[in-house]
Amino acid sequence: MAANIRENRYRVEGMDCASCASKIDTAVRRMPGVEDVSVSVAAGTMSVKHADDGDLAANIVSWVGKLGYRLHPIAAHQKPAVVAIHTCSGDHDHDHPHDHDHDHDHGHGDKHEKHAHTNDHEHQHSHTAAGAASSQQPSSHAHDHGPTNGPWWRSAKGRLTIACGLALAAAYGLGHLVPATEPWIFTLAMLVGLLPIARRAFAAATSGTPFSIEMLMTIAAVGAVFIGATEEAAMVVLLFLVGELLEGVAAGKARASIQSLTALVPKSAYLERSGRVDEVPADSLAVGAVILVRPGDRVPADGIILSGESAVDEAPVTGESTPVHKAVDDALVAGTVNGDGALRVHVTAAASDNTIARIVRLVEEAQESKAPTERFIDRFSRYYTPAVVVVAALVAILPPLLGSGVWSEWVYKGLAILLIGCPCALVISTPAAIAASLSAGARRGLLLKGGAVLENVGKITAAAFDKTGTLTEGKPRVTDIVGFARAENEVLGLAAALEQGSSHPLARAILQRADELKLQVPGITTVKAIGGKGLEGVVGAATLFLGSPHAADDRVPMSPDQKARIAALNDEGKTVSVLISGNEIIGAIAMRDEPRPDAAVGVKALTDAGIHVVMLTGDNRRTAEAIGRQFGMEVRAELLPQDKQRIVGELKKSGFNVAKIGDGINDAPALAAADVGIAMGGGTDVALETADAAVLHGRVSDVAAMVRLSRSTMRNIVQNITIALGLKAVFLVTTIAGITGLWPAILADTGATVLVTMNALRLLRPVQTA
Repeated sequence: MAANIRENRYRVEGMDCASCASKIDTAVRRMPGVEDVSVSVAAGTMSVKHADDGDLAANIVSWVGKLGYRLHPIAAHQKPAVVAIHTCSGDHDHDHPHDHDHDHDHGHGDKHEKHAHTNDHEHQHSHTAAGAASSQQPSSHAHDHGPTNGPWWRSAKGRLTIACGLALAAAYGLGHLVPATEPWIFTLAMLVGLLPIARRAFAAATSGTPFSIEMLMTIAAVGAVFIGATEEAAMVVLLFLVGELLEGVAAGKARASIQSLTALVPKSAYLERSGRVDEVPADSLAVGAVILVRPGDRVPADGIILSGESAVDEAPVTGESTPVHKAVDDALVAGTVNGDGALRVHVTAAASDNTIARIVRLVEEAQESKAPTERFIDRFSRYYTPAVVVVAALVAILPPLLGSGVWSEWVYKGLAILLIGCPCALVISTPAAIAASLSAGARRGLLLKGGAVLENVGKITAAAFDKTGTLTEGKPRVTDIVGFARAENEVLGLAAALEQGSSHPLARAILQRADELKLQVPGITTVKAIGGKGLEGVVGAATLFLGSPHAADDRVPMSPDQKARIAALNDEGKTVSVLISGNEIIGAIAMRDEPRPDAAVGVKALTDAGIHVVMLTGDNRRTAEAIGRQFGMEVRAELLPQDKQRIVGELKKSGFNVAKIGDGINDAPALAAADVGIAMGGGTDVALETADAAVLHGRVSDVAAMVRLSRSTMRNIVQNITIALGLKAVFLVTTIAGITGLWPAILADTGATVLVTMNALRLLRPVQTA
């Protein structure tokens, strides 16, 4: 962004439908100095890029106020490009003596480029002038739409609807008592609701939106008075206000779905300072503070555990149903629930920048990004409404001129067609569904960067998976312990003795397995690395060696049976370390980066959906094919990042819509080359910088869930468009045929809008992730 251009973000109070958003967009975009405008009815926000001019910011707030909306500046944040807490997961690149002579790279071939982190593109928002401007909103333009939070009857829109309803009820009562006064009484009752609508219509017309629903409503109501249909005019205004009120309630439900995530963070925290623990507001915690999280408490801030261990329930944030064991150096996310252990935590992010705040901001910004279908509907509606106005005028004028009817009858029909012609339901049909879908996905740990991405995910016909950390867990586990001359547990215990103190992934796998079996690991006298071969040490009176099969065979020749057993393990894609005591081979330990528990189910769900699945990995072919055989998927192995990018390009040339699923870091070129790049990680360790979408808790089945979510969203959009256009078509015919009048006409508009919005809200139901 140029130095003299600033971007302000606002919450727009009372913007409940796409017609509202369109009016605001048009009005602000026409102002001199404004570079770009992005309005999201779903998030209730507006972003404006404009010249660095304090007066212009104030003018924007004032002008939008005249349309009947209030702008509230959103506090300045640096827009995070990465939704991540980088955990101390231990993928350290320590040299290990096992590495050099093994035929395998221990399942970490895909990680070689992991250090090439893409820098975050920081996007600074400036709000100084906007903050000053917020106090300059014109009080004479009280907001007719009202806030969408709190009880509806307390909103300005709710109060106006109640007043109009009471006025209409009074008019009916007085009309029965004094029938001669009915026309005037109903006209006055109508004006209670119509005057604020007419004021908004005039403001919209002068700012570039002549065919707003308010303008059509005003013309229809005034026209009805002129032809003597005052009772119907008053009722139509009330029905219009009721419809708008229902739109506001429905829009509020969609916004509340994602905003409710912020309610997960507790209001207070226990801060350690000066040797004591004080209860303080959670939003006051600074980066670097040390807090105490008691058993059963919600975690008040993102952080790293300094001491203690516990099972943490991450379901509220990521949808992960199983509590995750957390210990020292593990990351915690604000809003998760601590289990049965007390934790001391080092705060790593302020309240405004924690994971939940970032997710909410990302989803809201995604909702501002229009999908191709939405852009098409917007273009269509720009021609549709003027066309309906022309049809209404022709219906009102031509038949009387041609002598086939009386003026009052055909003018009445023309006015009804005007009301039918409002595009609200049509325009909201797509963004309502997309907003609900993005919110529902985010609550299940499925993040998408906008409507276009959401549409594209459902169109994929090929899914290219990274192996390490995507299809597999990203760290080796002990799979087999072979006792040639000693018991299996003794072999594991002696190997663990040699590996004590090592941080290499293979060493940690051996130590973890020994810990799981609660083995007594013997003390070690000396240990040294034999370059490129293995480890040698003394345990008690025995000299031990742990290393690759090749290095072990050089020391003590292996028998044919031993070689056959090790070869069989190698053929399964496993890394084998052989243990020697003195001059005797006493055992072997096999390790492999194992598939994620749900990988087979996830891959099958994609193939059942008609999607071609392929593995693209930098790992060696034997290891990759051993994993691929379990899933029945095509395997392309020993690839460099540029090879993955090339293969994605080849798939696209073959006619596939390709999704690339990886860790979002080491295969950035392939993610960028794909139609959809999906980052996958464990917990919240997900970089979104290089991806279009992400699954927060790293389940392979979540990719299929994302596809299902996209496809159900597109079906919902088709249903919405059918409801919107179908109702209008039916009422257009019945109005011209004289079957229906003004009341059903307004129901064709606001009724359809409410139906469409409620249908879209069905997408807020839980997303199936398995």
